[in-house]
Amino acid sequence: MTPEIQRLQQQLWRAPQDPALHYELGRCYLALKQAELAQRSFAQALQLAPGHPQILMQLGNTASQRGDEELAADYFKQSLQQDNQQADVHFNLANSLRKLGLNSLAIQHFQQALALDPADAETHNNVGNAYRETGQLDLAVAAYAQALKQNPQLLHAKVHWIHQKQHMADWQGIDHAIDEVRTALKQRPQAQIPPFAFLAMPGTSSAEQLQCASVWAQQHYGHIQPLPVPAARRQDQKIRLAYISSDFRQHPLAYLVTDVIAAHDRSRFEVSLYSQARDDGSSEREAFMSAADHWIEIAALNDAAVAAHIRAADIDYLIDLTGFTQNSRSGVAAYRPARCHINWLGYPGSMGEVNGNSLFDVILVDETVQQAQFSERTIPLPCYQPNNAQRPQAEAGTRAQHGLPERGFVFCSFNQSFKITADVFACWMRILQQVPDSVLWLQACNPWATSHLKQAAQLAGVQPERLIFAPRTSVSQHIARQQHADLMLDTSPYNAHTTASDALWQGIPLLTVAGETFPARVSASLLKHIGLAECICDDWAQLEKQAIALANAPAALQALQIKVKQQAKMLFDPLTFCQQLEQVYRQLLQ
Repeated sequence: MTPEIQRLQQQLWRAPQDPALHYELGRCYLALKQAELAQRSFAQALQLAPGHPQILMQLGNTASQRGDEELAADYFKQSLQQDNQQADVHFNLANSLRKLGLNSLAIQHFQQALALDPADAETHNNVGNAYRETGQLDLAVAAYAQALKQNPQLLHAKVHWIHQKQHMADWQGIDHAIDEVRTALKQRPQAQIPPFAFLAMPGTSSAEQLQCASVWAQQHYGHIQPLPVPAARRQDQKIRLAYISSDFRQHPLAYLVTDVIAAHDRSRFEVSLYSQARDDGSSEREAFMSAADHWIEIAALNDAAVAAHIRAADIDYLIDLTGFTQNSRSGVAAYRPARCHINWLGYPGSMGEVNGNSLFDVILVDETVQQAQFSERTIPLPCYQPNNAQRPQAEAGTRAQHGLPERGFVFCSFNQSFKITADVFACWMRILQQVPDSVLWLQACNPWATSHLKQAAQLAGVQPERLIFAPRTSVSQHIARQQHADLMLDTSPYNAHTTASDALWQGIPLLTVAGETFPARVSASLLKHIGLAECICDDWAQLEKQAIALANAPAALQALQIKVKQQAKMLFDPLTFCQQLEQVYRQLLQ
């Protein structure tokens, strides 16, 4: 108990009907993240001062802290009914609406907040996030720039600005901004740097990525009091697994891990899926539900409630398949609800430390990605990435149907645009210049990236028409059309991950360079596992030479394609992968 709380309680003993004292006490509890006590104090204050807009706002803040965004939004709306000129309440309501997926409505309230307080940097940043969620990347970048104009020290706005510029393939100014973020990580202990965006920044080291994750984890989960150590498990019970994810839906995760989860030996394992994903009505979601013994929806539960459920279910292993990616629920692990907490697959890196201890006990890796730095104990599998036995299938169509020339070599890279750096793109352009009549087939991620990449090609002396942009389509059609590609070129420092497996499934050779960090070593991991080390180049100069040589040697390319087709089958064997994974689970218990 703080001195301030003691003082307020003494004053309340003398004046129990004073709403201001209850209000101030609630604020103290809220600052300490003691939401239940805060709620009680604010409710008492509201009883004594009905309809008070600031008390209603604080009840909304308390509900938000407890993870109940619908109730929070309701309180904020009640507060605005009393007084519509509160910039902070419009801001808070917009944040709750964004968490509820109502981004268009959130933007309206962010704009109302800015009309009342145009200099608020956080509001500019957060409206940028809402623009990003609605695909308005140009408005998002402009909003982040405005946030930085109001507060040049607002580091997370700088990180968002960099990451969305990367999505737009607009590389102007980002190298200097990345240097500033790296400097801040060293010099400012409280720097807020979203770890996933940091992974994709060229030049960041594995040690820096671990530090970034630890700072972020400490900021978000450092206040959490872990549950008591669980009771000793009964030796005769099945091993209880809980997989937690925001991506049990139509998402790349579905094509990696669904068959592995379904393959668990039910005589020895019991499998629960804790799903944060909204129901998208997809067959992928249905397959996940069928693969589980227990399916638990957690979108409406806060982290503490999910942790309590996991503890009550006597779970042995909590396996987080999302990590620090979108809609993360990694705060659940900070409560230590299971006997062992495992970071795997969703986030290609360490989740860092909280209060001097690793947030997760274990990370599942392989000998290639294991060379990065981790706070977790590393447990190597033969290959860290699983895959379903099949990819969705469809007719491939003709080259002409996909905008490809009837003749000529087709290089491809279907990675998201944020992974394409200026240096990688320059390498690709040099390759095109050395291979006449060749084209580069890319994913049409957004109109800004398409425009900027065409401009960059022109500046490099390559006709923009030699870049072919594949429109978004169904997963089955996307995978099928890749049959028309001859060779895939990787990105760095964030490689192809699921995209690499998609290409190998179709027998498309992939050239990569193994970097220092986890996300820069994934393609090398897959290629080593299937015996294609010759596709892992020492550097980008070698990759350039090898790509040009293969494009000019049809027999060598065909031999490599046949080898890929034969040996990639090892990647698509979920039964064997599941047996290897279960062996790890059994050994960890011992």
